[in-house]
Amino acid sequence: MKEKTRANVYKAFVGEAKAYFRLAAFAQRADEEEFPQIAHLFRAIAQAEHVHATSHLKLLEDLIVSDSDTNLRESFNREKTVTDNIYPELIKVAEAEGERRALITFSHARDAEEVHLKLYERALVNTMSEKDTEYYVCEVCGYVVEKSLPDKCPICGVKQDKFRQID
Repeated sequence: MKEKTRANVYKAFVGEAKAYFRLAAFAQRADEEEFPQIAHLFRAIAQAEHVHATSHLKLLEDLIVSDSDTNLRESFNREKTVTDNIYPELIKVAEAEGERRALITFSHARDAEEVHLKLYERALVNTMSEKDTEYYVCEVCGYVVEKSLPDKCPICGVKQDKFRQID
């Protein structure tokens, strides 16, 4: 794929992915405000945006998705950058500006990313192990736990019922 077209496909992918998440949030708000038909509309269009993003990603797949070992290494490296460089800077700015809610969400994300980093590291050591592992994700802060659920999330403190098992 030529350079400009590839850049445009990537922009379209990012835009559609953002739209999907934005519309999902709009649907949740409409549900909270007891507008079920509006929520239903937002979910339908969010799903359409997901289809668009997936279609664009498929065009880029051979350029950004590799074999599983390479994908693991790439994910580990990206997670390390986010954990070591990006979130510390975001946290510093939120602290300096007195933005407590941003500070909390950035701190929770950074702490969860550190756990993700360890999971990737363990997977790299045991690459392609056939060992079946259960994973659960805290739907509040993104903490990932293997095997068994904690009584409460060690990062944000929510109860066990806020974890979702990943298939």
